[in-house]
Amino acid sequence: MGNLLIKRIYEPVDKADGVRILVDRLWPRGLKKEQAAIDQWMKDVAPSTTLRKWFNHDPQKWPMFQQEYISELTYRKSVKELIQCIQNNETVTLLYATSSHEYNHARVLQQFLLSVLKSDNGSGIPEE
Repeated sequence: MGNLLIKRIYEPVDKADGVRILVDRLWPRGLKKEQAAIDQWMKDVAPSTTLRKWFNHDPQKWPMFQQEYISELTYRKSVKELIQCIQNNETVTLLYATSSHEYNHARVLQQFLLSVLKSDNGSGIPEE
């Protein structure tokens, strides 16, 4: 396994990004698809619409959001696909659109994936 990075999609593309995967459920505002330079768009690893709307980037809701999002990730088949991609590439960058670097789902997803990869190489994610 190589590097697993996160980056705001509006930042300049860099060769060091490796495989670029958009992990938002919605397409980023004001960004044309050809400008995004993504290799894959994995909507299904983003928080559910209900959870995203409830959280609304409210720092006070952050601890509960993290718990709920991790709970959602535990049973998503798409997470296994993402883990395989990470295992098969030297560097993978998870791309997100929100302006908050601190309170965004990509950070939670990154930590969740690193934890799973460290513990059992991704085999512990159950099938949907």
